[in-house]
Amino acid sequence: MSNHAHIRPAPAASAPDEKRAHTTTAVRRLPGWAAPAALGAVLVLAAVLYGWALNSLGWGNSYYSAAVKSMGKNWTNFLFGSFDPAGVITVDKPPAALWPQVISSKIFGMHGWALILPQLLEGVAGVLVLHRTVRRWAGEAAALVAALVLTLTPITVAINRDNNPDTLLILLLVSAAYALTRALQAEGRAATWWLCASGFLIGCGFLTKMLAAWMVVPAFAVAWLVGGSGAWIPRVRRLLGAAAILAASSLWWVAMVDWWPGDRPYIGGSKDGSAWDLVIGYNGLGRVFGSSDGTPQGMGGSGGGFAGGFGGQPGLSRLFEAQVGGQISWLLPVCGLALVVAVVGAVLRRRGRVSDSAVLPASGWLLWGTWLVVCAAVFSTQKGIFHPYYTTQLAPAIAALCGGLTAALVRVHRAGLRWAPAVGVAAVVVSVTWAVVLIRREPDWNGWLVWPVLLIACAAVVLLVLSRRRGRLLAVAGCAAIASVLLAPGAWAVTVPASTGMGGSNPTAGPMTLGFGGGGGLPRQSGKSGDLPSGMPSGMPSNMPGLPGGGASSGQTGAPPTGGMPSGVPTGATNEIPGAPGGSGSNDRDTPSLPGAGSDRAPGGGGFGDAGLTADQRKILQYAVEHAPDARIKLAVEGGAMSASSFILGTDETVIGMGGFTNSDNAPSVNQLEKWTKNGELRYILGSDTNGGGMPGRSGGYTQQRSDWIADHCTKVPASAYGGTSDTSAQSSGGGVMGFGGSNVLYDCAAK
Repeated sequence: MSNHAHIRPAPAASAPDEKRAHTTTAVRRLPGWAAPAALGAVLVLAAVLYGWALNSLGWGNSYYSAAVKSMGKNWTNFLFGSFDPAGVITVDKPPAALWPQVISSKIFGMHGWALILPQLLEGVAGVLVLHRTVRRWAGEAAALVAALVLTLTPITVAINRDNNPDTLLILLLVSAAYALTRALQAEGRAATWWLCASGFLIGCGFLTKMLAAWMVVPAFAVAWLVGGSGAWIPRVRRLLGAAAILAASSLWWVAMVDWWPGDRPYIGGSKDGSAWDLVIGYNGLGRVFGSSDGTPQGMGGSGGGFAGGFGGQPGLSRLFEAQVGGQISWLLPVCGLALVVAVVGAVLRRRGRVSDSAVLPASGWLLWGTWLVVCAAVFSTQKGIFHPYYTTQLAPAIAALCGGLTAALVRVHRAGLRWAPAVGVAAVVVSVTWAVVLIRREPDWNGWLVWPVLLIACAAVVLLVLSRRRGRLLAVAGCAAIASVLLAPGAWAVTVPASTGMGGSNPTAGPMTLGFGGGGGLPRQSGKSGDLPSGMPSGMPSNMPGLPGGGASSGQTGAPPTGGMPSGVPTGATNEIPGAPGGSGSNDRDTPSLPGAGSDRAPGGGGFGDAGLTADQRKILQYAVEHAPDARIKLAVEGGAMSASSFILGTDETVIGMGGFTNSDNAPSVNQLEKWTKNGELRYILGSDTNGGGMPGRSGGYTQQRSDWIADHCTKVPASAYGGTSDTSAQSSGGGVMGFGGSNVLYDCAAK
């Protein structure tokens, strides 16, 4: 191990050592209060962006919000992450990210803002921890730049204003990076403890999104092996010990699910109800390679499906295309340049052209560079379900590399190398050029940003050129360069709190180009949206049966096979989308909202953001409660989470959603339905008039089995019995009580 690879603690910002002043950043010459004040300002900015109008966000992703309410019912539901209050099926993720939300709901009550408040705190904490981590590697100025970049990353702002698991995942991974940085600075037993703490925190991240947390493991291993203290054999031995800690902290919940002695919920998203299958399949290899059968991960398989609709088609250019580019790619060119500078600095140091103090430790570059490269490669090529907000996992690495580039250029410039300002100019030029490309893709949405971005960039370039001869201009030039590259992504980030149309299931920033998310309004056709089929809203999945440009699912095999999205979903008409203007459950504000947009009124079928019940839904539930008062489960709703979330959030009655998130899980099974109805635990099922109760267009698999059982064992309850709308009027008004087209009816499953 070289001394250069080993991270040395950065000196305090107020250190007066004149000799060190030649190799440290300009912030060290500022008053002692300047750096803490700047950090405080960044943290306040983060809190404002993540928490502005918190009570206007509704339930966020109501799939997780419903689970939070159900998890608060008892400890078993809490431990497993049950989606429904009866403990029939869990969400399709481990429960750790929802635990803080459950605790918050117990303290403040079951409100949408109470569920998103922990996300706000976790997001701000992530900025603070990243600052502390980068400061130990590259100094105070680099740490402030990194904190500001993370704060202003558009997709990070969007996800921190939602209740998806990614916010806690990022906090845990950045905390693990901090622990690793401390291990790289320490010697002996202290290094071992910090390294094991790093593995433990990654394992905790596993309990939020499973294998997504492990994507950073190669970066941590490389950084430790290169920069860790001690000889190679002890270093490897410590790494293996940390790996054991990581495995234990990751897999204890998975093992507990298998070894649980009593009844437990079915693990949502799995094929056999086990957590191991969820790790390997739906949340593992199924996400990366797509599915080879019709199980849930098949929804994002090689045929396109959700993978192509939400985040563009797999390929090396995915992160730069229309649906993802504006969320995360603004500073990717700068990161590439930063890695080049790191390599050049290492070469110059080996040749004796610069001293060790003139370049940053290699282990830091390896940590953040490998983190970025590995995660970007996975996101770019994964063929399974992919949402743009997954890329928030890239944000800490991007932020750290940008901060590292700033510090590296300042150090080599003060070491006497005159090319540093030229590299700064190159960073400004490539970043601003790419920003102009992104802005011009949607010229009708804040297209005026091009001109201030170019103006500030020109000023930064001039100042950087002048700083070659006038060193006092270096700090001003650096600030101008940072402003020029952050203005455009910052503008996208700032618009997120002002938007009321952001989707809870697919939160994004900037103009609306995504089928189920975005920051401002309904999807629209765009000629600059890349691979989107004509006749569809920009960003909608391209292979959904029943939609324009959609097609039948590819020949997939497996037992039992399942169908794709409902073919009965209305084609090309926004008035059939719950929450859209004119659609069932549209709100009374001027800003239109898709399922998932926060408001006080519900989409007709319980989409992904609102949670109120429609008049028909309330009548149906009241009828079921009155006619089956002793039933443990008052109502079972076919169609999965999309149909059941509103009932769970909008009432205190025990309502379950059948089939899990995708309506294709074997929960409840036909045997369970038969047992429940025979024992009087369940009498009423809300389903569709199509195929005996299943969702329209869903055929095959467990969905079909339940549908056939309902057709054989249950009878339809006429709408007049509970005072609801007729089947015909329900169908024509935007999807009936479930909001998805077709005649949705109540079934009485008492013995025929």
